[in-house]
Amino acid sequence: MQEAVALADERQNVIDPIAPPEPDLTSDEIIARADAMRDMLRERQAATEATGNMSAETNQALVDAGFYRVVQPRLFGGYGFDLPTYVRMVTAIARGCPETGWVLSLVLGHVHQLATYPLEAQQEAFGATGDFRAPEVAAPQGRGQAVPGGFRVSGAWDYASGCAHATHILLAFFVDDPAPGEPAMRMGLFDRSDYRIVSNWDVIGMQGTGSDRVVMDDVFVSTARAKPYPPIGLSLPAEAYADATLFRGPARPFILTESASVVVGAAEGALDLYEETFRVRKATGPTGAPRVELAEYQLNYGRCRALVDTAKAALLQTAHEYMAVAQRTAKTGEACDEDDMRRMGLVILQSVHLAHEAVDIIFRTTGTSASKRDSMLGRYWRNVNVLRGHLAHQSDSAAINYGRTHFGLPPVGIA
Repeated sequence: MQEAVALADERQNVIDPIAPPEPDLTSDEIIARADAMRDMLRERQAATEATGNMSAETNQALVDAGFYRVVQPRLFGGYGFDLPTYVRMVTAIARGCPETGWVLSLVLGHVHQLATYPLEAQQEAFGATGDFRAPEVAAPQGRGQAVPGGFRVSGAWDYASGCAHATHILLAFFVDDPAPGEPAMRMGLFDRSDYRIVSNWDVIGMQGTGSDRVVMDDVFVSTARAKPYPPIGLSLPAEAYADATLFRGPARPFILTESASVVVGAAEGALDLYEETFRVRKATGPTGAPRVELAEYQLNYGRCRALVDTAKAALLQTAHEYMAVAQRTAKTGEACDEDDMRRMGLVILQSVHLAHEAVDIIFRTTGTSASKRDSMLGRYWRNVNVLRGHLAHQSDSAAINYGRTHFGLPPVGIA
């Protein structure tokens, strides 16, 4: 009898694996597919910006290429590739369209957030096919009332990038009158059918990300799908993540990599256009010589080339370091040291600085043509400048807190 009970318990812990759509897909093929989309993404840039969202056709192309599954655990129908593969793929897409790259990067990256939910919630999210695409709003703009088995949640959350193309969404909310010892804030995992979209995203750059408001009215979410947030002390379900090394790494460098990859890819795209202008335009003034023959433009191109390449090299090197840290944690059980975690974050933010500097040089030395409303180069410049102001990219506070924690003092603020 006891053996039968033990066997039943063991069966309950067995997870039926989901086969990825292309079991033999390689990381090199993923990168090749991303590179091959560049021309198509550039052709659709203007429409993406004008409509405030990438098209359903573009999103389906990303789905069909397997991009949303690039770091998703193989057990759940993903390809389980490493962080350097993620960086190379996202930068390639952002090179063709930063707005599309932003939606892809964040939506696919949120499997890292999903990993700390109870296994029950993860299995519900991945379903039978492993198709999981979830925006996230970490600012708690909703309220939840505790009820038997979970919470009833209402609210309106801004900046929900990619919400129109999602299967799910992750939203933080405050709990009204939490019981003693219970967390005051949680992050709920909701289905696409749980929210409606209110178009309120009207900005000078990154307009095509569809970062609109999502609204929910009295929606039930189970306790399993409403984890304490921030997820301090929560661990990965061992039976699902034994071979998913990437998820053993610290959250903050991963989150910064999501957005920095887009900035660096956008800088590469701007540099592409910069070179194209050199080959078709002549200098104004007495010489009238082709720009490719003039030292001033040669110098600026060389400076920007070095800035962009260094930004990407730093980002990729940190991605490799991240994987080494994750592997060490998987082997020893020891979490990443805070000093290492914050130092990796600073290097990632420095890559944002370098990429932004390159795009600024490109914009101010191209000429007034870059300022035209329909200029693609101007669009890259607007996009990168909007991204540079993102809360996650405030490197001053990040540097202060690295210095404070390195010398044994508590961090201040939110970075």
